[in-house]
Amino acid sequence: MYIAYVVIAVVLSLVLLLSAVPDITRDPKITDGIKALGVPDSWFLPLGLLKIAGALGLLAGIVYRPLGIAAAIGVVLYFLGAVITHVRGGDAKRIGLPASIMLVAVAALVLGFATL
Repeated sequence: MYIAYVVIAVVLSLVLLLSAVPDITRDPKITDGIKALGVPDSWFLPLGLLKIAGALGLLAGIVYRPLGIAAAIGVVLYFLGAVITHVRGGDAKRIGLPASIMLVAVAALVLGFATL
């Protein structure tokens, strides 16, 4: 199970880092759709930094599991918020990606506890 945690933590960290870049750089291809859901422009930098913190925490969790568990909880909550934002904004067609990332974070959380 340790190997499964490492694989999921690394892959999820890469996804988080890659998805943080458009937030931080305010790429209009990404941010325009999120702004349409009611997310203020001033939130993009903090949201991108949260993704980076989650990625670093998951990677650190490979060595110190409690940190990885805390990071996985944060990532689950982050993407739960993203799913809720899509639902509230009536954007059901784009809910799949944040829901999928949230489920992978749940897997990292479960594996983190299983490998304590």
